[in-house]
Amino acid sequence: MPRGGKREGAGRPQGTGKYGEATKAVRLPIRIADEILAALAKEPEEIELGTNVESIFRPERTTKLRLPLYLNPVAAGFPAHTEDYVDDNIDLNRHLVKHPDATFLVRVVGESMKDAGIHPNDMLIVDRSIEVTNGQVVIAVVNGELTVKRIRKHRDKLWLMPENKDFKPIEIDENTDLHIWGVVTNVIHAL
Repeated sequence: MPRGGKREGAGRPQGTGKYGEATKAVRLPIRIADEILAALAKEPEEIELGTNVESIFRPERTTKLRLPLYLNPVAAGFPAHTEDYVDDNIDLNRHLVKHPDATFLVRVVGESMKDAGIHPNDMLIVDRSIEVTNGQVVIAVVNGELTVKRIRKHRDKLWLMPENKDFKPIEIDENTDLHIWGVVTNVIHAL
């Protein structure tokens, strides 16, 4: 009888585990794995971070707040006729957090991403389960410092790009210690 490998009917049926959905294994270098896991487990006021990210939060998934979504869209140009019809209610947790167990929130400090609409004190929703692709805004650890930047790959070179002309891009080379924590999916800021 052969041993090892996937066997028909073996293992737990998908979606029945602790998280109630498919999971993704994430590999971290041992030298930073404990630090990252400890940071995610801490209360927000206990977290000390570097550049551009002030604090990390886990989204509260038990709260259900359904807000009305009006049928008519809001015109950003000329005013449009309005009607007082509610189309549906939406739960912002379900709308903004696609992968709850792989999502965390961070608060921003600094202005290196202001031209991308990311300002000081904004909250970023970050999804660790999304595969990083060129042009996405990511949370990265660069030489031990946490930052938010747009990732660019151009001519076999990797860059972390600010969205503010007063800041310089960070070139990632063989001497740079880089770890991507996740992809920014949404920005929440007050007006």
